[in-house]
This record gives sequence, C-alpha cells and structure tokens, in this order.
Amino acid sequence: MIQRVQSLYLILAAIVSGLLAFIFPFYIYNGEMVGIEQAFMADSLLLKAIASLFMLSAGLALVSLFLFKNRNTQIVINRLNIILNFLLLGLIVYQLQTLSGEAPVSEKGIGMFLPIVAIVLLVLANKAIKKDEDLVKSVDRLR
Repeated sequence: MIQRVQSLYLILAAIVSGLLAFIFPFYIYNGEMVGIEQAFMADSLLLKAIASLFMLSAGLALVSLFLFKNRNTQIVINRLNIILNFLLLGLIVYQLQTLSGEAPVSEKGIGMFLPIVAIVLLVLANKAIKKDEDLVKSVDRLR
C-alpha cells in the first residue's frame, strides 16, 4: 500500500540509509573522503561494520515496507531498525573520536548525520502505523 504516509517514511528511510550513504562521506581524513565505498574496501573492521549496518538498515526499512498487512510486525521491525541506527550512530562517533589527532586536516562529513535522519523517519512511520492500528481497532469495536 504505497498510498499510506508510513510507506513514504519507510521509502525515505531506505533511501537515506541505502543510497545517500554512498553519496555523502562520514569524514574527510588527509584530504580523502571516507564514505561507504571506502569503508567496504578498508582494512578496518569497524568501517566494514558501519557500511554493513547501513545496508542492513536500508534492508530492514524495505522489509517493513512490504509487511503492510501485519502492522504489529511492522512496528517491531521499525523499532529494531531504530536500535540499529542508534548503534550505527555510536560506531560512527567512536570512529571519529579514534581518528589520529596528528592529522593535518580531518573534518566531519554530513554522512555521520544520516542515522539521525533515518531514526526520525522511522519514528514518524511508527506513529503513522500506530494511528492506523488504532483506527482499525476503533472500527472493529463499532461492529
């Protein structure tokens, strides 16, 4: 059911986690932009975990999108995705804190804020799903 507002939120969350993570870097280190593409090729296990969690988050958002007939399962998957994005945010912050302070130039990229955007979209989707569930329950009470 694409016409539901929570479907739009879930599609946007999948786009933020899956597509925009490839476009925006997490940080710039010694003039090199470090994003998901570089994270998959890096030797660091932490960077590979960050990249994998971004893809897992996008996948969970898409799975939740197609479970529109079971709203309670949709809410549970979205909550797991929110927890996953908090973990992802923590790993990104940890990676930024463990960068060498001796670097001549190191800047934070906009990609580190993508999990926050995904969390907001997932919370909005959960609110809309809950509203639909309450509407269905109220109609069932009238019968």
